[in-house]
Order: sequence, then C-alpha cells, then structure tokens
Amino acid sequence: MDSFSTLIRTASHQQHVEAETSTFMSDLLGGGLGVDAYARYTEQLWFVYEALEAAAGRLAADPVAGPFVRPELLRLASLERDLAHLRGADWRAGLTALPATEAYAARVRECAEEWPAGYVAHHYTRYLGDLSGGQIIRDKAERTWGFARKGDGVRFYVFEEISNPAAFKREYRDLLDGIRADDLEKHRVVAECKRAFALNTAVFRALGEEFPLSA
Repeated sequence: MDSFSTLIRTASHQQHVEAETSTFMSDLLGGGLGVDAYARYTEQLWFVYEALEAAAGRLAADPVAGPFVRPELLRLASLERDLAHLRGADWRAGLTALPATEAYAARVRECAEEWPAGYVAHHYTRYLGDLSGGQIIRDKAERTWGFARKGDGVRFYVFEEISNPAAFKREYRDLLDGIRADDLEKHRVVAECKRAFALNTAVFRALGEEFPLSA
C-alpha cells in the first residue's frame, strides 16, 4: 500500500508536468521573454501567497492543517521585496490579478475558511514546488536578468531558514503520511491537489496570452 505522500505525488504527476511545461514557463526559462514577464508572474504569485498566508495564523492551531503551517516556509515578505526591486517602491499601486489568478486565490481562501484538509492540498502544491522546481527558476532568472545570487528579484525562491531542503521535504511528506483524515477525505485531498495544479496552469495560460513569444 503506497503512503499518502506517494499517492499525492503520483496522482498529480500529469498536472505537475503540464504546469512545469506550460508555454509561458518554457518561454520564460528559455530566455525568450523579458524581465517584465517575470515581474508580471511574480505579481500573480503575490495574490496566491497572500491568500495562503493570510490564513496561516488562524490555521496554526487546526488539528489537520496546523502541523503544516511552518514559519520558515512563509514567502510573502520575500515576494514583496522582489516586487519592490522589480516594480519600484510603489509596486502596490500597479498590482493587478489576472482573472485566472483571482480564481486560484479565491479557491485557496475558500479551503482555508471551510476545509483545512483542502488548504493542505494547496499548501503542499505550492511550497514543496517552490523548494524543488523553484530553484531552477531562480538560477535561470539570475543568469537571464542579472539578479544578484539569492538577492533582490529572486528572494521568493530563497528559503534562508531551511538549511537542508531534502530533509525538510522528507519531514513534510511524513506529515502528509500522518494527516488526520480517513480514506475518503484523503481522496478528496488528492483531487484538490489536481485542482490546484489546474488553477496554476490556468494562470500560466493567461500569462502566455499576455506575453506571446513573437514568432
């Protein structure tokens, strides 16, 4: 019998690949798009993480979601430093969410308020993804647009309080394996992980329409 963390990873693998290989992300990481596209993507992340982290304090005491709320994961402050670097001190004035981003953030908020196990699904897809594939994005961004290594512009991808990401991910997967949920609830969580990837992919699609790679 596979562990729950393995079940989640394998069940959402197809969606994960679709998100990672979206046209927008391929064009961005391939160096075909300018820093403005990267900044626009970073703005969209802000809305998703604002939804995730606005609920973190309240959910810290929740028996299901609480164990996953770890201060060393929080990204909003780093995102805001990056946006100040990318867009200037008044970055908030020009901050707008794409409709796909609004839908994604709204679903995160809905889960945070009504369904803590669903919140865990979104928490998992975001933060473990940042710890893994996010490092590829950071490296490409530093080389493509000349950001200082692990400095302003890519701080979102730098987890300064996690000295051993591999060990942290193992701990996180152990938490998933021990989640307080019955089999039916676990199936619902897996379905929500798939939904999270689909919501993320929709944001990439919208960004791709906004930043088409000129032929």
